[in-house]
Amino acid sequence: MYTEKSFVLKPAEAAKKWYLIDAEDMVVGRLATEIANVLRGKNNPKYTPHTDSGDFVVVVNADKVKFTGNKWDQKVYYKHSGYVGGLKERTAKEQLAKRPDLILLNAVKGMLPKNSLGRKQLTKLKVFAGPEHAHSAQQPEVYKF
Repeated sequence: MYTEKSFVLKPAEAAKKWYLIDAEDMVVGRLATEIANVLRGKNNPKYTPHTDSGDFVVVVNADKVKFTGNKWDQKVYYKHSGYVGGLKERTAKEQLAKRPDLILLNAVKGMLPKNSLGRKQLTKLKVFAGPEHAHSAQQPEVYKF
């Protein structure tokens, strides 16, 4: 009798790569889905859902992303200070002026699992507003869409 074993990737066996993505003139939602898949490891043939088997992603030019439709004026980002009446809101246009990296970070965060594994995978995302990044030593390769 032959039984085939299931393959389970151990975290120590996962070879992590570094990818560089230029976000200039890219739509936020479509870019965020690609980034989330790379962070989760779904682009690898050894993908295991319950293991952190994804790669690192460095995103540059996050201040040059695009939204479709009227989202620059209609999309609202919320944050809370923790105090009573401490709910603050910004439109996407205001968020782009103050913290453009959070636009992409929040979009990717919403596409990752809502548990400890998703929080761990989000730490592998590095977003920079301009063309310069601080991860040259890791020699990230350009990600092809």
